Amino acid sequence: MRTSDLAKRAGVRAETVLFYEKAGLLRPPPRTESNYRCYQPADADRLSFIRRARELGFDLSTVRQMLAASDNNGQDCSTIDKMAREQLIEIQQKLADLKALESQLRSLVSQCAGGMISECRIIEALASGTQSTRSDLAEGRPNS
Repeated sequence: MRTSDLAKRAGVRAETVLFYEKAGLLRPPPRTESNYRCYQPADADRLSFIRRARELGFDLSTVRQMLAASDNNGQDCSTIDKMAREQLIEIQQKLADLKALESQLRSLVSQCAGGMISECRIIEALASGTQSTRSDLAEGRPNS
C-alpha cells in the first residue's frame, strides 16, 4: 500500500507517516519500480500503535522503547508497565496543575465587573502579579 493508503488506514496524515519513518519508528519500506513506497499491513498496525501511544502522551523516545519491546514477545513487560505508570503520574500532575489554573482563572473572571479597561480587575491582577503563576502551582506554592 502507498503512503496515503497507510495514512488513511492508521488515521494519520501522509506527512506523519514520513515523519515516523524518518524518526526510525517505521522501517523504510521497499519501493516500487516507479519509486513509490510500498507498505505492508504490519506497517499499518505499527503506525496505529505509534499514533495511540502518542495520543496517550508518550514521547518519541518512550514510543521507540515500547516498539523495541513489542518486537521481542519473549521479553518481560515490567519495563512497559513502568513507562505506563510514569506516564500516568505525569498526566495526573498535569491535571492537578490544570485544576489549579482553572481555579485561578475562575477567580480572575469573577472579579470582572465590566466597565473600562482602566478599571479592569483582570488586567490589574495580571499586571500586579497577585495571582500565582503556573510555576508557583507546580512547586506547591499557594495563591498570593
